[in-house]
Amino acid sequence: MKQLLQAVGYYTVYGGIFIFSILPLSILYLFSDLAFFFVYHIAGYRRAVVVQNLSRAFPEKRYSEINRINKTFYRVFTGYFAEIAKMISASARQMEQRVRFKNAQIIDEYTGRGKNVIIALGHCGNWEMLSTAPLALKSDIYAVYKPLRNRIFNRLMIRIRSRFGMKPIPSDAVTRHILNRDSPAAAYLFLADQCPGRVTKENKYTFLNQESGMYKGIEKLAKKTDSAVVFFHITHRERGHYLIECIPICENGRTDKIDIIPVFIQLLEKNIREKPHGWLWSHKRWKR
Repeated sequence: MKQLLQAVGYYTVYGGIFIFSILPLSILYLFSDLAFFFVYHIAGYRRAVVVQNLSRAFPEKRYSEINRINKTFYRVFTGYFAEIAKMISASARQMEQRVRFKNAQIIDEYTGRGKNVIIALGHCGNWEMLSTAPLALKSDIYAVYKPLRNRIFNRLMIRIRSRFGMKPIPSDAVTRHILNRDSPAAAYLFLADQCPGRVTKENKYTFLNQESGMYKGIEKLAKKTDSAVVFFHITHRERGHYLIECIPICENGRTDKIDIIPVFIQLLEKNIREKPHGWLWSHKRWKR
């Protein structure tokens, strides 16, 4: 009975969003603008958190500039939901026109030589649009995720992310999958800028002018599996349009003498500073 109710709930939610997504993106953006007005002006959702994060990250900026970035962040962030909804019904050709990749062939070159690739990125731009990456790559590409507690929305997100060929894989299964000799070389997508549950001397770095905990999973995994590491630099060119530049960090995680996390932080900071409003400032990133 429980499974039946979950199935009914899933198809009801999916069907409603699908019908909504058929609308032109310009109309969907009108709904997102209404959401912005409510979230920013009326509810004030986490505005204090965003202002605090921005002020600490950019101590050189005046309050008027911090406030401008704050407001732009909310307008852009609510627009992401319109773009995600549109992905449910948009064609592959439409998505290729909106999400373009630069230097993506480097990933195919690595996997073509039998080398796995760890793709590291931050919460910049609409990272959910990266589910279109298989349209630009010949390689298999897996999106590493942590399953949601709500099974209906977890199933919905898996369907959205896998629509164009992306293969979602739970975070606790990645290492075993890469080390499995029967698994062909592939690319693995990690959102690597989240805060670990416990901050120690080993995982403490300076990030955006603050002492910050940083997961070292991508570095440990690269060294354990001798994988290449590539950074995805996400540029929000205009509303609904993104450019993804593939920047190599290392070719051999085990043998290259490079500290992967500091390089990742440097590249991520550059990405954030180019378009400050594009990062996920509403997250309580420094709560620990």
